[in-house]
Amino acid sequence: MKIATYNIQNLFHRDRSLSDKSYGKCLADWIKELDDLMCGSNRATSNAERIQELVFLLGFDKSFDVPYAVMRKRAGFLFLKGMDYSNELKSGELTDWNGWIALQTIPIDSTAIKNKAQVIADVNPDILLLQEIEDRASLEEFNAQLLPECNTKSFQEIAVVQGSDKRGQEMAMLLKDGYFIKSVRTHHFEIDNSFNPKKEFFQYEIDTPSHRTIWLLAVQLQEDTSEIEMTDAYRNIQSQQIASVYRKLLNDGHKDIIVAGTLNAASYSDSLTPLLRDTDLKDVTKHPSFNVDYDKGSDADYFRLGAYRLGVNIKQKDYLLLSPNLFAKVKDSGLNRKGVLPKQRPIWSVYPSIHSKKEAASEHPAVWVEL
Repeated sequence: MKIATYNIQNLFHRDRSLSDKSYGKCLADWIKELDDLMCGSNRATSNAERIQELVFLLGFDKSFDVPYAVMRKRAGFLFLKGMDYSNELKSGELTDWNGWIALQTIPIDSTAIKNKAQVIADVNPDILLLQEIEDRASLEEFNAQLLPECNTKSFQEIAVVQGSDKRGQEMAMLLKDGYFIKSVRTHHFEIDNSFNPKKEFFQYEIDTPSHRTIWLLAVQLQEDTSEIEMTDAYRNIQSQQIASVYRKLLNDGHKDIIVAGTLNAASYSDSLTPLLRDTDLKDVTKHPSFNVDYDKGSDADYFRLGAYRLGVNIKQKDYLLLSPNLFAKVKDSGLNRKGVLPKQRPIWSVYPSIHSKKEAASEHPAVWVEL
């Protein structure tokens, strides 16, 4: 039985707030121009219109908490689904044009989509936890059409539980033939006065072909923000609540438990102490069987602080944590980072089709274990 976790960073389209904004010099010019116009005394119509444009370009216009429209890329075509609002701003009475239309999502490069499928095909797991997928319809299309093109079978069962995040960061469980989901339960992170309370993690009860039960906690902790101390404190509370659910499963007599997903922090981080040091969970990357293509050059003998291990010098954010009972049954393990583009150093082998960041499958590797 092979189990994997992969933060795929969306399949066909991605929320623009999650993408890097490469404004460069334009951003500084826009800020300076807006400052000059705001400080001036000229109230000409042209100035007011330009201020409105700059406000939009700089992202200050946050009138609505939901998207104006959603763009989806399917079968090589772009689809735009509009939203209706009762209050609409018009630029003038002589035209029906309602000003800027903010597209909530941007299409992902077709080469990157194929590389996402190739990573999954190369790992070829029986149980796959996918993170950051936009919706079930996209996943079904990806599973039925893209995976077979990479010479791998589609998954027989798909489970997508709608989360609270509006940015297309849903979690999905995909199972091969013989594996079934017996139950799914949602656990909300309970944090008072948090700056981002809309997060949850999921508890899956999975039946295997040998009729054993695997319990999998699918998690994604708070990503880094400018408020570093606040972020660490938030992740620490999240880790405590995940550890609490894990201990409850143990106390109920369950021994085959996995905690998997993106923890968004290195293993030495104090925010992960409740999971990595205050429980008996074991990181699969520390198992002797863990194998991966090593870094090229001198980095192959280097162990960066916070990296996966010696010779694998990318910062660890994705984890497969096993209960002692499962850790003792590990036959093989590793990660696939051929879809991750090296920034500068270290350097490792990637798919031949990856020449730029837009063609990379994800910024995350796929981590897997065979039991």
